[in-house]
Formats: sequence, structure tokens, C-alpha cells
Amino acid sequence: MKRIFLDNASTTQVDTEVLNAMVPYFTRYYGNPSSIHAYGREAHEAVDAARGSVGKLLGAQDDEIIFTAGGTESDNLAIKGVAYLNKDKRTSPGPHIITSAIEHPGVLEACRHLEAQGFKVKYLPVDSQGLINLDDLRTSISKNTFLITIMFANNEIGTIEPIQDIGKIAQEHQVLFHTDAVQAVAKVPINVKKLHVDLLALSSHKIYGPKGTGALFIRNGVTLQPLIHGGGHEKGLRSSTYNVPGIVGLGKACQLAGRRMKKDTTHLKTLRDMLIKNILQLEESYLNGHPTQRLVNNAHFRFTGIEGESLLLGLDKKGIATSTGSACSSKKLKASHVLLAIGLDPVQAHGSIRLSVGRKNTKTEMSYVTEALPEVVAKLRTMSPLWNR
Repeated sequence: MKRIFLDNASTTQVDTEVLNAMVPYFTRYYGNPSSIHAYGREAHEAVDAARGSVGKLLGAQDDEIIFTAGGTESDNLAIKGVAYLNKDKRTSPGPHIITSAIEHPGVLEACRHLEAQGFKVKYLPVDSQGLINLDDLRTSISKNTFLITIMFANNEIGTIEPIQDIGKIAQEHQVLFHTDAVQAVAKVPINVKKLHVDLLALSSHKIYGPKGTGALFIRNGVTLQPLIHGGGHEKGLRSSTYNVPGIVGLGKACQLAGRRMKKDTTHLKTLRDMLIKNILQLEESYLNGHPTQRLVNNAHFRFTGIEGESLLLGLDKKGIATSTGSACSSKKLKASHVLLAIGLDPVQAHGSIRLSVGRKNTKTEMSYVTEALPEVVAKLRTMSPLWNR
């Protein structure tokens, strides 16, 4: 049976060049980078080279990059690391964070954890396409606001937020700005200086690198309190023996992303637009998220009268892998917080599905998908009490 992977927003296949770059660091160059002998120096040089590759992709300096185990850890280090240094802002109403209602769980749960410790968090609403209102942001800033954390692009519906404008507002009010850019890196040109970003999280496995590796950009001059204490690795911010093969893989993935971004984004947009054009010809099918200000690889639909998980399983039987939401929480039965935030009711939210294309997908595969999906939708609708046609 033909198998097509359209869940690239959840993870990507490790690129062959990335894998080839990693292999020697499992076998030949296996030293600990913290050791001062030749084996250690070889590994240390590889880590430094990877740091430079990540920095170059983001328009950052090498020493502004901290390696982590992934996007969620990077988000937590950024948000909690700043918060714990601002916990003594006791003037009423207390230390204040601004975020949005559609953030990744790595951000939302970190903020809820801080709320339980007495921090105040403002969750900005979004419009029907997933965009925050910049006037809402401005009026939400108080004298106790120390951090704004707004994601670069939404992991479910693909909407890209006005990051540069948010960065300017944060800078004008002397508030630190963190963005979860896990979905945006390698799909959108990023220069942290031009965007006025102070902290930026990314993840290796979203850009054809290995799982279990990520990075956090920390603008020089920004101070964080570490979450992991130990031997003082990564400027004392992330103690733990370095995952050298993973870091090398991330560095190589960033190199490839910088080199291939124009080619990749053109290819992804072509495939995405094929899906959107053909699938929206189905009766009572709708695109979730912004129609144009969206990630080049994201196509997120809802279909009246059917349930998204049933559609996912029906497509899976035809060899097509998709998602009903964030891979971090897609096994939960409750409706997506993102879809509820853009104004969908629980039934509409449960009738949604995400198709996310990747570097290896083809036009032929998209043709197969756009032929198979209507068949599955039609079959499910014949069994649905919500479909009255």
C-alpha cells in the first residue's frame, strides 16, 4: 500500500546529510566535550561549529545559542528562567507575563505553573484567523510586565503572528520578548535582531534533524535563572553532558535549512496550495487559520458532519498520515484549545484535521491525497447523524 507522511508539523524525517554528519560522533569522535584531552577537544569543536550554524540561521552570535533537549525545554528555560529573576516584583498586582490563548502547551503549561506560584498571566485572545490584536497587547502591558511570550507561528492552524511588530512594542516598553519559533524556523527567514526578539526557541526534529535536541537563543545581556543545576554546562544555564551527535545533527540541519530555504519553501507552498485548492472544493469544507499569513507547509481543514479522528483513521487506512492537532497532545479527546480560541464550537473543532507537507513530499502524492480524502469524507458523512444532506 502506498504510504504518504503528511504530519511533518509533528516531526520530520532525518535528512540523509544530517544522519551522515552525526554517525562519526557515535563511533569515532565519542569524547566528552568537557574533557580537555584530544577526544574531548574534537567533540568540543563539533559542538562549537554547530552553535555557529544555529546562530547563522537566526542572525545571532554564536555565544547567544544554548543547546537544550528540545523546544519545550527551551520554552520553559526562557519563561521560567526570566520569571524566577522577577519574582520579587511585589507591588500590586505582582509580576506579570503576557502570552496568547493559542500557545503550544510548552508555553501555556509553563505559564500556568507560574500562576500557581503567584505570577499574573494575561492570555491575549485571537481573532477568527488566529492573530492577536496589537492594541490588546499594548493595553495589557503594565509597570509589572516583565515578559511577553507569543509564538512565531501556530503549530496547529499555521497562522504567522506579526512578530516584528510585537518585538517593537516589547522594546518600546522595555519588556523582554520570547517567541516559540519551533514551527517557523526553516520555513520563514528569521533575523532575531531585526525582529527585536530577546529569546527564541527551536527544535531539531521539526527541521529534518534528530529528536531530543533543541536550542534557545538568548540575546546577550539577558539573564536567566537555570532550571537544571549541575556541572555548569552552557554558561551554567543547562547542566548536563552534551548530546554531541544530536547537536551536530541540529547544526547540520540548520546549515541545510539556510542553503535550501528558498527551494524548500517554494516546493512546500506549491504542495500546500494544491491541497487547499482541491480540498476546499468539497461541500462544507473550510480552511482553519489565516488564508495567506500562514506557514508554507500547513493546511488545516474542518468538515461539517464528521469527526476528525475518524477522518484521520480513514486516511491512515489508505496510507496517509495526518494529525488532528498538536502531536504533543493529539491523543487527548478534548477539543483543541487553539480551535476553540478562534471561535469554533467543540463539534467544529472535533471535525478538523491538519495536513502538513515536507521536503520529501511530491505533487503525485498530493494528487493521491486529494482523490482519497473526498472518498473518506463521503463515507463518514453517510454514517453521521450530523450530516443531513
